[in-house]
Amino acid sequence: MEHHSVAHWFWFLFVGGVIGWLAGIIVRGRGFGVIGDILVGIVGAMLGGWMARVLGIYTGSSLRVLLVALGGAVVLVAVTRLIKRDIACTEGNGKKCCK
Repeated sequence: MEHHSVAHWFWFLFVGGVIGWLAGIIVRGRGFGVIGDILVGIVGAMLGGWMARVLGIYTGSSLRVLLVALGGAVVLVAVTRLIKRDIACTEGNGKKCCK
């Protein structure tokens, strides 16, 4: 396991936050607000990086790393918004009120 400095983790959180904010703008609709989108975006960016490694996608350049992180964040923000919308639209009797 790699050991990183505190500065590395602050930079990681900052960039992840920006990626999450951008993902919240790209995925329109009622979301979790700016802070929620940033937090979901950070997790999505981590998932995107993990998926790239699992799939063997080379992300050696900074631009590719940012694009993979943005892709993961956009997917996770979109999925969480769909789940949130479905939960909010389900009435007590199980019928959907949203289309």
